[in-house]
Amino acid sequence: MAGITAVPGIRVGHATDREARTGCTVVLGPFRAACDVRGLATGTREIEALSPLHLVPRADAILLTGGSAFGLAAADGVMTWLEERGQGFDTGAARVPIVPAAVIYDLAVGRADRRPDAAMGRAACDAAASGEVAEGQVGAGTGATVGKLRGMAHAMPGGVGTWALTGEGYTVGALVVVNAAGDVVDDEGRIIAGARADDGGFYDAARALARGGLDPATLERLGANGPGTNTTLAVVATDAPLSRTGLETLARAAATGMARRIVPVHTPFDGDVTFAVSTAPEAVDLPSSVLLVLGILGAEALARAIERAVTVGR
Repeated sequence: MAGITAVPGIRVGHATDREARTGCTVVLGPFRAACDVRGLATGTREIEALSPLHLVPRADAILLTGGSAFGLAAADGVMTWLEERGQGFDTGAARVPIVPAAVIYDLAVGRADRRPDAAMGRAACDAAASGEVAEGQVGAGTGATVGKLRGMAHAMPGGVGTWALTGEGYTVGALVVVNAAGDVVDDEGRIIAGARADDGGFYDAARALARGGLDPATLERLGANGPGTNTTLAVVATDAPLSRTGLETLARAAATGMARRIVPVHTPFDGDVTFAVSTAPEAVDLPSSVLLVLGILGAEALARAIERAVTVGR
């Protein structure tokens, strides 16, 4: 199976707490990186370090984690692990590993008092490899759920998915953690994971909302408890020699893959973030036509990864 580790230089590791139903996933570099933020309820760390205007030229790893904002503590373990191996931005006095991180909210699924921490971040790094990536409810996707617009009682499991494609002589791979408020659909628009109806079928919450079909109690719960409780996080990697400006373009294009598979997407209750990274040693100015193809591949790889996140192992 072709996943994000098909991109040379990419290693992925999971750490999973089955009892607490949470975990984290690390993508190890180093690489140039950028991001596209679409959600309105994000929990992040070191995102500004990905700006083309920032002094730091590259990131050493990207961490995706459960545990809401508490889970950002797992990045401390990733930093220590990298420091011990001599990686990081050289400040003269010390090397400081750059580890952008983003969270999903899974506190209502397992144990809210046990979240990813520094030890779990280290464990994810220890497990990181360039081989096949485990998918489904593992790592940062352990406590992920989808289809929550009728409430958690009607939701289904989310998870981790990955896919990769090639074009123009380059590889583009996507890794995603799907914890969306909306439903997940296939390429025909059919719901494959989402809010359940009372008869066991799919409710189609987006259509119900458009028609005013959700009951007042559900709408009230959404308004009171919705913000920050969902999120889809993605890393799109390539060996194409993109600059950070080019990677911003790739991140924006790839993020459209979320809209192909998640309905509704980028809601006020989601903290969606798409990272884009390049493992090529140096950046060059690629023709716009090549950047176009890379964006198309990124969006398609992400769309397929989202579908796998809710189907593999089910």
